[in-house]
Amino acid sequence: MAVVACFILAFMTGLRAANPDFLVALRELTFDYYQRIKPREYQPAPVRIVDIDEASIAEIGQWPWPRTKLAELVTTLTDLGAAAIVFDMMFSEPDRTSPRQLQKSLGEDVSDAVLQGLKSLPDHDETFSRAIAEAPVVLGFAPSEGVSERTPAKPGGIAYGGDNPADFLEPHSSAVASLELLERNASGIGSISISAKDLEGVVRRVPLIVSVAGQVYPGLSAEALRVAQGAQGIIIRTTSASGEQATGHAAVTTIKIGDFEPATTGAGELWLYYSADQPDRYVSARDLFNREKLEDILPFIEGQIVFIGTSAAGLRDIRTTSLGDQVPGVSIHAQALEQVIFDQFLSRPDWADGLEVLVTFVVGAIVIIALPAIGSLGTAILGLFIIAGLIGGSIYLFWDYGFLIDPVYPSLTSVLVLSASTALLFFLTEREKKFVRQAFGQYLSPDLVSQLEETPEQLKLGGEIRPMTILFMDIRGFTPISEQLTPEELVSFLNTLLSPLSDAIQAEGGTIDKYIGDSIMAFWNAPLSIPDHAEKACRAGLAMLKVVDELNARDAFGFKARNLKTQNVQIGIGLNSGDACVGNMGSARRFNYSVIGDAVNIASRIESSCKAVGAELLVSAETRDQAGNFAFLEAGEIPLKGKSEPVKLFALLGDEAVKASGEFRELEGAHTKLVQAVEKADYEEASRELTHAWSIAPSLADFYGRFQDRLENLQAVRTPERTVRGQD
Repeated sequence: MAVVACFILAFMTGLRAANPDFLVALRELTFDYYQRIKPREYQPAPVRIVDIDEASIAEIGQWPWPRTKLAELVTTLTDLGAAAIVFDMMFSEPDRTSPRQLQKSLGEDVSDAVLQGLKSLPDHDETFSRAIAEAPVVLGFAPSEGVSERTPAKPGGIAYGGDNPADFLEPHSSAVASLELLERNASGIGSISISAKDLEGVVRRVPLIVSVAGQVYPGLSAEALRVAQGAQGIIIRTTSASGEQATGHAAVTTIKIGDFEPATTGAGELWLYYSADQPDRYVSARDLFNREKLEDILPFIEGQIVFIGTSAAGLRDIRTTSLGDQVPGVSIHAQALEQVIFDQFLSRPDWADGLEVLVTFVVGAIVIIALPAIGSLGTAILGLFIIAGLIGGSIYLFWDYGFLIDPVYPSLTSVLVLSASTALLFFLTEREKKFVRQAFGQYLSPDLVSQLEETPEQLKLGGEIRPMTILFMDIRGFTPISEQLTPEELVSFLNTLLSPLSDAIQAEGGTIDKYIGDSIMAFWNAPLSIPDHAEKACRAGLAMLKVVDELNARDAFGFKARNLKTQNVQIGIGLNSGDACVGNMGSARRFNYSVIGDAVNIASRIESSCKAVGAELLVSAETRDQAGNFAFLEAGEIPLKGKSEPVKLFALLGDEAVKASGEFRELEGAHTKLVQAVEKADYEEASRELTHAWSIAPSLADFYGRFQDRLENLQAVRTPERTVRGQD
């Protein structure tokens, strides 16, 4: 046992040290959940988003807009006092609506006058470039792995100490950048990319620096912050792979952007700490083209870092955050900048991986040592406390310090080690249980098998007397049905019928005693105690009748499809409650868990009386008394085989809802008067009440038809006696 546990611990510790991608993904899902527990609280920041939303596109026109419109947008934002105007997009192709582009597309198919007129019009890209030159504009680019040699304009103001970041950052050979005409007049150029590690659709990191063709460029948020402050450059400090702080590889330790030093990963990425998306961040682009609204917009824009992006669904710039929100991509850059401004960071410390490997080993070792000392249960309780401590400590570090430490993997390791340590014991126990299942599973109910697995000493002959409710069910007209079916069809018919009937019994806690040809015997209140056993048996009986109706309605037996003489199947059910002997009965080698006694015999006789009474479900007075909330009608005193005196029986029509219905109350009143008239031998009154009751419930035609037959028989027997007395 200890060897297996130690092997599992060694494997799990080694796996964590290797840190494969699926463990990283699991860890980051945990960190996402932490953010959902405690998202970053939104505070108004000097960061705004001009949103090219659906309303803007509907009003101004299909995207992309003419660059003259964008020039107008830049000019308006500059006039409103924006500290930086940041485009979360590229302008890599000339404006297709520009006169020069129209001239090229028209070729020689138009007159010289038209061509000269187009040449005289200002070029849209030049107009946009002039607007950029007069404003603090930051343009975006997207690093790529294409074969193009195109790279963004050479970055300015990037300085570093230590190893060159371009030597260890994720390399990119080229980029999709804006036109050189636009870039040379921009105040800044920044990458709009997200982290290459965020491949599963959730944006968790954003690079503050990237490497393209051996050059280091700022991320869009970093460049926006630099331009807004008027800083000359960005200072990067790295560790050296061979220096005093060597960690085996070079890494970014500090990125200084003017007055700010955001906490980043060794790859120069910012862990995003999200707040819920806020309407206060946004202004619709269309409002900036409405001169009447500019005065109201002025306080919203003045002195702010303004990002320009889109939330329009058709432009496909919607991202998923750690909070599970779908937001415009531009808002991610805005949120990153808010974190830097307010110094609210998440961090995955350099020592986190080492700590998690150590904790994984220590927790597993504690479990292995504790198991022989305090047993499986004690170790399991100890393990729960350890897991609670790991999770609580991780949440505390996140809540107070913004540290991202994984408690899941060490917790999972402790569970696996404990499971492996108890595997042999479980195997031995399961082998004994398997013997019980194989020996008795065919004869006993699932609940009884489970009970015997836990206490095999109950497997002995003998029984006990206890109050029970017994059910017998029989198929009406089974012989004519069997004569119309082949043996294979007969077996299929019985399986189709008896399976759902058995399910209805067991759904109410009943135990199937046996199948007797076309009959079922079942009982309640053994082996498990069921205080309301009579009520559960009544519910089971009603459910069985409903099952038969449903099977007939969809022709589940195929009798109607084959046009057999018997079209519908009918059953009869008898219930009786009373003391009976229940237990393991048979020989020492072969026995069955069953019930015997007079209560069982009476239940069988009651079921046999269903046809004579014209009722599908009959119960004894004892069962009726214990299930008084159900809808019963007295069927009269019926002679039962083996009984010297007639037994009073009751037809069960429905549950509590049926009994509470107005229709049943009316029927019950008429039926009570009918029974009272019969007891008084007032056959004229009995006939009237019988007619009344029958009219209320015409669906009980069989029941009241047989009632009428018994009434006529009684009247025929007693009338001669009355006549003889009259003559005397």
